Amino acid sequence: MEHKKRLPVGMEDFADIRREDFYYVDKSGLIEELIENRGAVNLFTRPRRFGKSLNMNMLRHFFEPGCDRTLFTGLKVWENEPLCRAYMGKYPVISMSLKGVQGETYETARGMLAMTVNEEAYRVVKNMELHRLPQYQQTRVGRLLDHEMSEEELMNSIRILSSVLRDYYGQKVIILLDEYDVPLDKAFENRYYDSMVSLLKNMFAQALKTNENLYFAVVTGCLRIAKESIFTGFNNFKVFSVTDVLYDEYFGFTDEEVRALLEYYGLESQWDKLRQWYDGYRFGNVDVYCPWDVICCCQDMRVKPETEPKGYWINTSENRIVRRLVKKADRKTKREIEQLIAGETVLKEMRQELTYQEIGNSIDNLWSVLFTTGYLTMKGEPSGKQLSLVIPNMEVRDIFVTQIQQWFQELAYEDKPRLESLCRAFRQGDAKAVEEQFTAYLKKTISIRDIATKSKKENFYHGILLGLLNYDSEWVVMSNAESGDGYSDILVEIEDEDMGIVIEIKYAEDGVLETGCRQALEQIEKKQYDEKLRLKGMTRSSLSGSPAFENGVWQSVRNDRGIFMTEIPSILEGAPYR
Repeated sequence: MEHKKRLPVGMEDFADIRREDFYYVDKSGLIEELIENRGAVNLFTRPRRFGKSLNMNMLRHFFEPGCDRTLFTGLKVWENEPLCRAYMGKYPVISMSLKGVQGETYETARGMLAMTVNEEAYRVVKNMELHRLPQYQQTRVGRLLDHEMSEEELMNSIRILSSVLRDYYGQKVIILLDEYDVPLDKAFENRYYDSMVSLLKNMFAQALKTNENLYFAVVTGCLRIAKESIFTGFNNFKVFSVTDVLYDEYFGFTDEEVRALLEYYGLESQWDKLRQWYDGYRFGNVDVYCPWDVICCCQDMRVKPETEPKGYWINTSENRIVRRLVKKADRKTKREIEQLIAGETVLKEMRQELTYQEIGNSIDNLWSVLFTTGYLTMKGEPSGKQLSLVIPNMEVRDIFVTQIQQWFQELAYEDKPRLESLCRAFRQGDAKAVEEQFTAYLKKTISIRDIATKSKKENFYHGILLGLLNYDSEWVVMSNAESGDGYSDILVEIEDEDMGIVIEIKYAEDGVLETGCRQALEQIEKKQYDEKLRLKGMTRSSLSGSPAFENGVWQSVRNDRGIFMTEIPSILEGAPYR
């Protein structure tokens, strides 16, 4: 079998990827553009898992003394020999990731930041002949290696380290700060935001604003935090966001890069699936895929070729921002969320400079954060501050649907009497009561009209109904359970009453509701979905629900076993609340 490079799942060390025969998508052109177009301080805002950390690590390996030139052999930057001679290995580098600076208290987070400084100070001085430094600089190095440094020393730590490095190498310093906004996010979540803002504001000012030892700096994060928050008075500051054309192809995989990767691993036939699931982001003038998704999915497909795409990014990102939007949604916002899930656009004015306190103040601010963090992307060209926003792909659409279902279940659980009435109606086979109660619930949620496939629509209402039925702790509720000759949508066991309920959900896309009901009933009969319940001793049957979700028509069809099918009014077409 032909040897293939390994896929770098979860790897952020550029040197390890290059030395240990991992597949690498060449982003070294970033080095050339940065040298040509940089400011004194350069902030790149991109969603998480789009290659920021790997690019920062690449920059460190390129510029810092002792550079291993073989890491860049064959890459795009290597073709520019004059640039490599002038810059490769010529500048001391301070490189710190702040993604680990978090904690439930300020003291814990401050300790994590001090440890981050300690580790970076040790990394850059361990190969230095410290006796060559003046005594006062040797003393300062000792303090940087001390975890118990004072607040003032911590605020000045990066500036002090840059001073030590400039004295030693006789060259100004490059500073790389990755994921700068993570400590602020965690501080806001745990209510010590003001203290963390004060600490970082002073640290960044000393390191980036008034530091005569600075050659240039690169800072990355998801959000562009307002200047009045931590970047007060930074006149040397250049921001490159997802709307900027400059550097647009260096974060995320382009279609050409994904096609090359799939071809290398013999997965060309999977391109359309990956495109639907992970493409769709628009950075500047370039359409890009989420790299984390592409790499993880390809890895799974290499092991198991029949693997279907799924959500990988959703498991590594904090989705509470979508949850906050859904929970705050008024009638207008609900309709806009429905439009997005249906693949349509919404026009919104973007505020790309926010403080964390402002994010939750209005729904408009939440739209801006959803855009900058990758849950929405732009379609077409910006019109001033207004952008046409769209959900980028199937993975993110699933995130919205999941958060809607979770929010709806929480909302429903607040009304215990109505939930008890709904469960009682199912148990008693009271079709009219089920209709009334379930319709009332559907009026409160967000629909998924025109979503990709019929099965997706059925799954959405399946999830809502499943959540409601799980309210009764005495019921054993099974989803997609194997029974008879297939898998029933929902099976319910009520042991105390020896009762079983079989529910098959259908979406009557053609509007013929009775046909949908009868098809569901025939499917239950033909595949004997009730067999599992009967084998467990369930002697009584209640009902099988077949919500066909079209036009708000209610029907029921009975058979000689007491099972009946229901058509439940939907908010898909002519929604009651509209």
